[in-house]
Amino acid sequence: MEKENKKYSDPQDREQTKRGTSQSEEAMNNEVKDNLSEKMQTPETGEQQELQQKYDELNDSYLRLFADFDNYRKRTLKEKADIIKSGGEKVLKDIIPLIDDFERAIVALHQSDDKEAILEGIDLIYNKFMNFLQQHGIKEIEAIGLPFDPEKFEAVGTIPAPEESQEGVVIDLVQKGYTLNDKVIRFPKVIVGA
Repeated sequence: MEKENKKYSDPQDREQTKRGTSQSEEAMNNEVKDNLSEKMQTPETGEQQELQQKYDELNDSYLRLFADFDNYRKRTLKEKADIIKSGGEKVLKDIIPLIDDFERAIVALHQSDDKEAILEGIDLIYNKFMNFLQQHGIKEIEAIGLPFDPEKFEAVGTIPAPEESQEGVVIDLVQKGYTLNDKVIRFPKVIVGA
């Protein structure tokens, strides 16, 4: 105990002991910092170089893939615009012969007095036009005699049903409806029995 008291009895000794401890701690901290900074400044190890190379390759492939996708997106947008712009071309080419038939019918109407021949010509043109519509996927929606369905028909009015069995059934057709490839493009306007 005497040694301990002697050791710490003098305030100068106590201060010197503290300074010695703090100086050794500072020296250790400085050494650790030096080692870390040396490691950070040393040239990359083989593993780090390999990882950097993989990163560069992946980044390069990502950039190329992104550029390819961007080019693809622009190309498809252009193709869609071209399709929209000239999409009706085939339909219009197919309708031109019908226009020719109508023009011939108009000339015949003005020059001929034979009513039967004119009606026959107009019937032929009508049938040709209906075939043209069917070839392009347009079909007439059947309506008369079917139960009224608000998802298929547009009711424009109701009339008293002549028979009890015709209540809620389509009795008359005001305007035909059509589908294009099974999608309704115009709903039939109907009169329903009440």
